Amino acid sequence: MAKPLTDSEKRKQISVRGLAGLGDVAEVRKSFNRHLHFTLVKDRNVATPRDYFFALAHTVRDHLVGRWIRTQQHYYERDPKLGLDLEELEEIEEDAGLGNGGLGRLAACFLDSMATLGLAAYGYGIRYEFGIFNQKIVNGWQVEEADDWLRYGNPWEKARPEYMLPVHFYGRVEHTPDGVKWLDTQVVLAMPYDTPVPGYKNNTVNTMRLWSAKAPNDFKLQDFNVGDYIEAVLDRNLAENISRVLYPNDNFFEGKELRLKQEYFVVAATLQDIIRRFKSSKFGCRDPVRTCFETFPDKVAIQLNDTHPALSIPELMRILVDVEKVDWDKAWEITKKTCAYTNHTVLPEALERWPVSMFEKLLPRHLEIIYAINQRHLDHVAALFPGDVDRLRRMSVIEEGDCKRINMAHLCVIGSHAVNGVARIHSEIVKQSVFKDFYELEPEKFQNKTNGITPRRWLLLCNPGLADTIVEKIGEEFLTDLSQLKKLLPLVSDEVFIRDVAKVKQENKLKFSAFLEKEYKVKINPSSMFDVHVKRIHEYKRQLLNCLHVVTLYNRIKRDPAKAFVPRTVMIGGKAAPGYHMAKLIIKLVTSIGDVVNHDPVVGDRLKVIFLENYRVSLAEKVIPAADLSQQISTAGTEASGTGNMKFMLNGALTIGTMDGANVEMAEEAGAENLFIFGLRVEDVEALDRKGYNAREYYDHLPELKQAVDQISSGFFSPKEPDCFKDIVNMLMHHDRFKVFADYEAYMQCQAQVDQLYRNPKEWTKKVIRNIACSGKFSSDRTITEYAREIWGVEPSDLQIPPPNIPRD
Repeated sequence: MAKPLTDSEKRKQISVRGLAGLGDVAEVRKSFNRHLHFTLVKDRNVATPRDYFFALAHTVRDHLVGRWIRTQQHYYERDPKLGLDLEELEEIEEDAGLGNGGLGRLAACFLDSMATLGLAAYGYGIRYEFGIFNQKIVNGWQVEEADDWLRYGNPWEKARPEYMLPVHFYGRVEHTPDGVKWLDTQVVLAMPYDTPVPGYKNNTVNTMRLWSAKAPNDFKLQDFNVGDYIEAVLDRNLAENISRVLYPNDNFFEGKELRLKQEYFVVAATLQDIIRRFKSSKFGCRDPVRTCFETFPDKVAIQLNDTHPALSIPELMRILVDVEKVDWDKAWEITKKTCAYTNHTVLPEALERWPVSMFEKLLPRHLEIIYAINQRHLDHVAALFPGDVDRLRRMSVIEEGDCKRINMAHLCVIGSHAVNGVARIHSEIVKQSVFKDFYELEPEKFQNKTNGITPRRWLLLCNPGLADTIVEKIGEEFLTDLSQLKKLLPLVSDEVFIRDVAKVKQENKLKFSAFLEKEYKVKINPSSMFDVHVKRIHEYKRQLLNCLHVVTLYNRIKRDPAKAFVPRTVMIGGKAAPGYHMAKLIIKLVTSIGDVVNHDPVVGDRLKVIFLENYRVSLAEKVIPAADLSQQISTAGTEASGTGNMKFMLNGALTIGTMDGANVEMAEEAGAENLFIFGLRVEDVEALDRKGYNAREYYDHLPELKQAVDQISSGFFSPKEPDCFKDIVNMLMHHDRFKVFADYEAYMQCQAQVDQLYRNPKEWTKKVIRNIACSGKFSSDRTITEYAREIWGVEPSDLQIPPPNIPRD
């Protein structure tokens, strides 16, 4: 019997087929060698794996460029190198960690889907020199290290200095008979770098344009006398700091001036770019230059991905009114029709509320425009609800108080024609709670767009074994129409398919076990249940509830070592924001519990606790296909959607979760009996809030919970620092907003059901197959199709653009 192909060999086959599909293989070889020649430094004759990686990347890029240009037009002898291990070269590539948590990753999935659906879309962002920090664990604590992802260059990007644009800050405003002038500003240049975003097998290549800050040549020179020339040149760093580093907060607002500069920088550069393209004579416009903005919303849709680009609203108004001389009411109508807002969180600490004083200094004209927008808005509300002063206060963009602040979410809602949440339950909370007054004012504006993930990266690329197994049964069409996975439902009880799916999972677990042993020097039992909890570390995501379960399991094993236990490897991973004390303490607790559990001979390999260091996309691609159990245990009403939950579902892990975010729709699609659902619902949380949550009641009445908390409190897991976790225990006992103890008992019972099912591998795999078969809704292709039709007013296309070697019509 033939030995089964490894993932590496399967990928190699796919890659070789892909190279063959590029055209003449001899040409590909020639291109590769040419790039290798130019990659090598003249005095260095020996190529390193990195040289091969860059040569290969540039070769692939060459083949993308023709399609890339075509897409824009459409919218408007034996070589020993052939023995290279493509997977090994893939490992050399740096993660472009240019966002936090799920928000940036969601945007990447959306770009993939927009290209695959043939939508003429651009993704805009900042080209951070240093992305999300690299996480090191030292003595159990998180230590941050700068992510110098560009140190070897980035073969995928193309600098476009010819499209460099000025962005203005500070200065003063003058109202003149000719209109409003924003004067005496400081200028920073925005240099665009373009990255091709290929669609799946359709020859479409869209553009992601990232802006990098550059000082103009005369930056600050005029402010210095001749003798200070050196100092003036060194001061260029002040301007270029704007794109230096990503603020690493997820679901938390930090009101730093540099962050506000970043937000305006990306907005100002992007809007200039959009308007330049709108004004050009392409897209069937007969005028050499468009001057009328009447049709702007018909040609342009701007989707605000959370409130970070909220300044698009006043900036578009500034351009239309001050620069293009459009009258205010017309400009406001154009702005509202063009902009749409996606809300990604309901946590109050995450909502952006900028001090007015900061705006006054940095963006004086925008402050005037926001005041004018707010005044007209409040006049409208007052006319509809006369005498309701409290409603005016609640709905104002300007929050009064010790420090006057601008509520960016309110600005987004007022200035957009559509507002959406990212899962059905979240969109309901948005309407009934966070923006209740706004919903009463304009109910037709509010929508839901449940998030999704791209099956190309999160199945085909990261789990080729499972993808192949599915292809053998239902063909390849599901990769661009994930709803076709429903065709697997008749195979839920098929013995051969059950065996094949289980075999793929076991191969993935063996592979990941080998990776952990190599990278982390940790030996784990590959036949144990892989219980995985990976996401940003945050109190609302309740990694602490997971810790309490682990400690309780540990105590049960110690209490009755002869009893049969289902072996588990609990893996927790994720980054804590550097200034988030509690999150960093949670990481220390996980590693400390691991130190005790993993070295206890009584426990053996029945329970292991691993903290997955430096969780990022490239690590997610390895751990998700290997997971048996996916932990999605946020307090109901706090996780807007979640997308990790969808990745695990698609890759054959079962979910243990609360009725929160997209978990609700996952349970609806697959049947709640095929997930492990536990805990308080949103209405239970609200009722508990009204009654008053008392953690001590649970602590006093649940002996196993009390034991676990006492161990953490007493220093059982931190003998050298007995008080190490006092802040965690104090928070859990006295001011836990996320009600960990309230869900403990239900969680423990649900985990017992997990164990029970895992003892029956066949029944477990049946539920796995049902989950995979029912995960079709959670494709970002479906999400983007809904955005296109219901918000942007465009229709996706399955039209294939001809490849560059075939002449255009």
